[in-house]
Amino acid sequence: MKDNRSYYDDFAGWYERERHHGYHAMLDRLQVGIARPLSVGKDVLELGCGTGLILKEIDPFARKAVGLDISRGMLEQARGRGLNVMAGSATDLPFADGSFDFVYSFKVLAHVQAIEQAMREVHRVLRPGGKAALEFYNKTSLRYLIKKFKRPNKVSDQTNDHEVYTRYDSLSEVRRYLPNGLKVVDVRGVRVFTPFAQAHKVPGVAQVLGTAERIARDRAVTARLGGFLVVIVEKA
Repeated sequence: MKDNRSYYDDFAGWYERERHHGYHAMLDRLQVGIARPLSVGKDVLELGCGTGLILKEIDPFARKAVGLDISRGMLEQARGRGLNVMAGSATDLPFADGSFDFVYSFKVLAHVQAIEQAMREVHRVLRPGGKAALEFYNKTSLRYLIKKFKRPNKVSDQTNDHEVYTRYDSLSEVRRYLPNGLKVVDVRGVRVFTPFAQAHKVPGVAQVLGTAERIARDRAVTARLGGFLVVIVEKA
């Protein structure tokens, strides 16, 4: 097991190899579709911005958009995109109380062991009435079942994806992580129907799955089955 900073510094060189097409591009589009409407004209923070693939889609719509990441290798690429990013941890945010109207995080919180502390930090930096879109890996999903039997994927010449701390949660567990003053106001689900990433390489199948995933993301009955469970929370 590697610490998160070392893992993502290793991953940084390979991170965008598969990000611009197929399955991973679909995930990014679905996640942008959640975050962008809540970002318009707001002061926005992305926790775990990586190389800036989501942040670059949010930045033009926000009043101010800031990205935070633990990996300097990832941040170097985000800065190359001209984005406002800095190094830091989700459990100790380098911002004053009430700095942001909206906070979002994708593909990150499942790898944060001190998750309750991270949630307290989200609460602290949000302004009253502010919202956050927080993505967790869903224990009640097809993706979770498949991951249990899947072989490790390499993320660099030295590292595979089983070498980083990863947690899967149910919605009820996510609710328990939230401090007083943060309440769930909506739930979205990303990757409801996709059995495995390679399905998005099949012509025709990719288009059908993409459409189905976009519809399922926002429907209450299907959203809670998403492999990536996104809770929208609001600060009282």
